[in-house]
Amino acid sequence: MTQRSETRVLYNDDCPVCSFEINHYAAYAQKEGLPIRFDDLNGPDRAAWGIDEDKAARRLYVMRDGQVHSGIPAFLELWREMPRYRWLARVIGFPGVRHMAGFGYDHLLAPLIYRWHLRRRARRVSQSR
Repeated sequence: MTQRSETRVLYNDDCPVCSFEINHYAAYAQKEGLPIRFDDLNGPDRAAWGIDEDKAARRLYVMRDGQVHSGIPAFLELWREMPRYRWLARVIGFPGVRHMAGFGYDHLLAPLIYRWHLRRRARRVSQSR
């Protein structure tokens, strides 16, 4: 029997949207004993990724077999590792659907969540003064 390689996910635990979704995946992965590790970009684990904090906050990153994926390709890698979500990876992975999902994530959803992140950070800084 061959051992599966660990899949790692880099996400922003300070982001309510990101943490809600990733905590759901993490609970599922733990329950199923899946080799998936979830790294908060705000902690010490981000250094191993070689991605600065600002870049990491802009989108989801997944590392599998030493290769880093971001955006929709990252979600596809993550979903393929979780039996409950493999159907979603297959559907979103279809060429036309993948292109549309990638466009929506890259140009709408990820920038919106990132701007929300910047506003939360600015609010924290102004409140700490």
